[in-house]
Amino acid sequence: MDVLSGGLNEGNILVTSLIIVALLFASSKAKILDKAGIIAAGVLGTLVGILGHWTWLVVLLGFLLTSHKATKWRFDEKKEKGLSESDDGHRGWGNVLANGGMPALVAIYAFYTGDWANGLWLFSAAVAVASSDTFASEIGCMDDDVRMITTFKKCEPGINGGYSILGQEAALAGGYIIGTLAFISFMITSQGSDLVVGLKYSMLVGFIGFFGCQVDSYLGAIFENRGYLTKGGVNALAITSGVAVMWFILNM
Repeated sequence: MDVLSGGLNEGNILVTSLIIVALLFASSKAKILDKAGIIAAGVLGTLVGILGHWTWLVVLLGFLLTSHKATKWRFDEKKEKGLSESDDGHRGWGNVLANGGMPALVAIYAFYTGDWANGLWLFSAAVAVASSDTFASEIGCMDDDVRMITTFKKCEPGINGGYSILGQEAALAGGYIIGTLAFISFMITSQGSDLVVGLKYSMLVGFIGFFGCQVDSYLGAIFENRGYLTKGGVNALAITSGVAVMWFILNM
């Protein structure tokens, strides 16, 4: 049974199905997502795994689990300060779609073109931006020294466009967590054929995640604070910017 090739082959479909079941069970049990969020995650996860590759789904699952941990970090304090997005830390379908929509589109692109090799790095760049931004928001909001990214003036924690040293460190961590998972995916699917290539692009994935987080902050400061964009719209555009950067690098 071939479990290394992407797309509609028996091995990939089987492993993807098992991971989807585990994803839905864990999300429900740990209250990571609400009911609508679980449905959205199931649909997007199926697209990612079956049209992309099951290891891509592992990357996405890694983002879901680690971002949930970041959300629950000092959750009671964040809730008391009005910095939490929900009462119990779960995420809804809107958040799932904003963060998982572009990765799903990349999986569709990879299936259509048959280019799962470059598709992995485009996909991972998208997830890395989502991860970096989530870590920066959930951890950086607990830093008292927050400044507006457009003016560098001190501002309230949690405001769109605010950044802090702690948040920037968290953003790097979030991006490179996905870079590490992307490297593992590459080594599995390429059977370790080119370690240097894997390391190079995995490092780029982590950096692009951090870059996309800065784009998110600028968009939030300039457009979201003025009501021109929603939080989901800002997230989607920032993730798209990360994919665009990786696309440019791959085609240089």
